Amino acid sequence: MQRRKFLRAAASGGAVVAAAGTLAAPAVAQSMPEVKWRMASSFPKSLDAIYGAGEYFAKRVAILTDNKFQIRSFAAGEIVPGLQVLDAVQNETVECGHTGAYYYVGKDPTFAFDTALPFGLNTRQHNAWVYHGGGLELMRDFYKDYKLTSFLVGHTGAQMGGWFRKEIKSLDDLKGLKFRVGGFAGQVLARLGVVPQQIAAGDIYPALEKGTIDAAEWVGPYDDLKLGFYKVAPYYYYPGWWEGSTAVSLYCGDKAYAALPAMYKEAIAVAAGDTVGWSLAKYDAQNPRSLRELIAGGAKVLPFPQAMMEAAFTAANDIYNETAAKNPKFKKVYDSWKPFRAEEVLWFRVVENTFDNFMARLSAADKL
Repeated sequence: MQRRKFLRAAASGGAVVAAAGTLAAPAVAQSMPEVKWRMASSFPKSLDAIYGAGEYFAKRVAILTDNKFQIRSFAAGEIVPGLQVLDAVQNETVECGHTGAYYYVGKDPTFAFDTALPFGLNTRQHNAWVYHGGGLELMRDFYKDYKLTSFLVGHTGAQMGGWFRKEIKSLDDLKGLKFRVGGFAGQVLARLGVVPQQIAAGDIYPALEKGTIDAAEWVGPYDDLKLGFYKVAPYYYYPGWWEGSTAVSLYCGDKAYAALPAMYKEAIAVAAGDTVGWSLAKYDAQNPRSLRELIAGGAKVLPFPQAMMEAAFTAANDIYNETAAKNPKFKKVYDSWKPFRAEEVLWFRVVENTFDNFMARLSAADKL
């Protein structure tokens, strides 16, 4: 009899504990403030990998905060043009922005380190520099002048070299070429005779079609297929030596970010890190199939001439040294980034490249 009473009491106590557990989460959620942010993106909605990464990030933040912290993403042009996202965050037009930092090298070339530099780090090396090589701290220190806090929020991986209306056979073919290209690459190519143009994604196709520009680069096969560049510029070159890795940034206005509860700040950090992996995996999964479709549609896939690569490498290093000599902010970051690159490339030569090159040979021999 006593044993049955004990079991009934225990069961009743267990029910109370269970009930308390079910009440605990809503009680915590109720104490969390409702926050709504607007996020201006530099990218069009049609690009579900790069623009979609911003939406994925916002959904992750909502889930992590029991839907109390809502971030609404706006495509390029809906609030501000795609290349004015930094200004919109800095001026508090929006609370945050989803963009490529190298779009703003006209303000300061130091921005490029947050996205990509010609002949720079590959994707894993960039992540290593950001998270464990001091890169995040250096860039956040730089961003203090712009009243924002930055997060790495995506990757495209190594990019293609772009679409050309005519074949590039030598350095002479670059003279006077009007080329849509972002970031530091424009300065490098200018030394080879190219006329660089910075145009948002949605405006590239009509510019190519009308002949306003002669060539354009964007990301790689998955996005480029959607944008239809192969229809008006059939020569598809590789590699995009100016973007061995392309990181996407989240800019949070300092005022809006400082007002967030600690839990919401952590949600941003966790969601941003999750989005880095999500976006890179999406590109890696979709690019092979998309490249096959482009070739079937008439794209002519070609490597850049070796002479062009070598000339560009020399020009890039000259520009870095010249910029570091006159820009203390650039020099501060470059002095960390450059030796880190040398060490990473040396390490990758030992194992990563050896393995990748072996597998590439098997692929070329149709043994995979």
